[in-house]
Amino acid sequence: MLPRVLELKDVTLFIGSGDDVRPLLSDINASFPRGHFGAIIGSSGCGKSTLLKVITGIAPGDEEGTIFWNGRNVTEEDFSPSEIGYVPQFSIAHEELTVRECVGYAMRLRVRGMHASALEEAVEGILEEVGMAEVHNQLVSVLSGGQKRRLALAMELVSKPAMLLCDEVTSGLDPQSEDEIVRLLHGLSRTEGRVVLSVTHSLRHLELYDSVLVLHEGVVAYHGPSQFLTHYFRTEDARDLYSQLGRRSTKEWAQSWKKHRHAFLETRGGLDMVSPVSFDSAAPKEEEPIESPTHETIPSSTLPVPGPISQFFTLLSRRLKIFFRAKAQLALQLGLIFGFPVLVAIFAWNGLPAVKNLSMGLGLDVVQQLVEAKEFLIQSSKVGSLVSGIVMFQVVLLTLMGANNSGREIASERLIFEKEKLSGLSPLSYVAGKAVFLGFLVLAQSLWMGLFVHYVCGFPGELGPQLVFLTLVNAAMTSVCLAVSSFLNSAEQASLVSIYLVGFQLPLSGAVLALPDFLGSLVRPFIAAYWSWSGVLQTLKGERYYDIVQMVVQTALSPASLCVWVLCSHVIIGLFAAWVGCQHRSLK
Repeated sequence: MLPRVLELKDVTLFIGSGDDVRPLLSDINASFPRGHFGAIIGSSGCGKSTLLKVITGIAPGDEEGTIFWNGRNVTEEDFSPSEIGYVPQFSIAHEELTVRECVGYAMRLRVRGMHASALEEAVEGILEEVGMAEVHNQLVSVLSGGQKRRLALAMELVSKPAMLLCDEVTSGLDPQSEDEIVRLLHGLSRTEGRVVLSVTHSLRHLELYDSVLVLHEGVVAYHGPSQFLTHYFRTEDARDLYSQLGRRSTKEWAQSWKKHRHAFLETRGGLDMVSPVSFDSAAPKEEEPIESPTHETIPSSTLPVPGPISQFFTLLSRRLKIFFRAKAQLALQLGLIFGFPVLVAIFAWNGLPAVKNLSMGLGLDVVQQLVEAKEFLIQSSKVGSLVSGIVMFQVVLLTLMGANNSGREIASERLIFEKEKLSGLSPLSYVAGKAVFLGFLVLAQSLWMGLFVHYVCGFPGELGPQLVFLTLVNAAMTSVCLAVSSFLNSAEQASLVSIYLVGFQLPLSGAVLALPDFLGSLVRPFIAAYWSWSGVLQTLKGERYYDIVQMVVQTALSPASLCVWVLCSHVIIGLFAAWVGCQHRSLK
């Protein structure tokens, strides 16, 4: 048996459950030697991209069969992050960064111990290799489609992977850009004995591929040298391949290739046909027994991945840079920080009115006492409602800011994160970086809200504890919405769910209308607005306003210490749920 580096043995992938189980891939057998450039082609939905995900280890469903890499069974022992590079169809770069910054951050996240000078030199070398040196200072947002594909390749090359899997990196490109990308991939396969597999719909440049793997509805219809492709499918032009595939059933193509694959042998330079046999007349031969393959190993990259702390600081640095470059997002945040407190101030523009004391009937007749009592009740009702309303308005606006902070935070870059996780990024570092960045926003929003209302509106009570409760409710909603964002693929869906959560805060808090006792006790633990509202009102205990508020509100106030603990638990549970959501996702 001839040497190979990557070998797939009877690989099958099932999806669905119960009576709806069906195979997406069936009995895939293929092998690729070192320094090999292979194409994987077939009609849409035939399983090309799924095959790459099976090799990578991120395909959904139940797998059968074995994949060997460098003599190691990677179905039992995963690839190390630096052994394999995966370039998906979508963009894997933040558009607010420059080309050089994207590659630099990728290297800092994937390769440990790179000093500034060495990192700079390595980045320059990679950009030269992929032909991006001249545009190194351009933002990703202004790159062409072909340039973005080159950038994606550059970001994968930072860890010097021994195998590079490319999923339709030429789709949607003009002929010149496609030609450049295919030739670039061909050149990369000739560097350090790298195996490069490229999923493509295009049948151009077949002469550059060492082998072509044709999939038809999840089975191998052909895997051999590109020069024999038209001969095997009995067509004069490779462009007629897809129409030829439709002339036989899936089962017939699978049986045909199983019958004739013995006619091909794997060599160091690719797959060569032993003899020009007639595929119609060739008699089937006995199948070779499956045995442990003889591998020609190539030096696997063993570059160590940075630790969680190093990744955390890299992610935080990148997130801050993106934030200050995203002008629209920055303007929105400034508008919220400075605009929302003004909305609160409108309701207390003239300050809180003083509460007049009752004369307790001294020198007044009965009618005057009744009139005075009525006026006192009316005034107390207005003042109490105003105080309670100002507190709740602050709280609800801060929950709205919290939802805006994090509702899109993970979902908007889901694919980028999942790709980086495949390359060795720690989900804990990722969530920690998000938490610290969002913490800066929470502090700025909450402290300014509390200080503005306290000093401009003359709001009474202890300022320090009030700031604590305002910060905690913002942090609680930010954490919960970050968790929502981690479980949803769409930024729009995550934003919508986050806004719904804010919408429930006011009616379910009981601050405006008291809930029935059984319902209040059931939902109150989940309503952050109630705990912040109750906590802030508790800071008024030394003021007459506290007694007046208690006369007005129908919902019982909870002790300040309990409010702190519940809000802190919201923050902790939200961050933990965000970590769980990031931990158990995969590329789609």
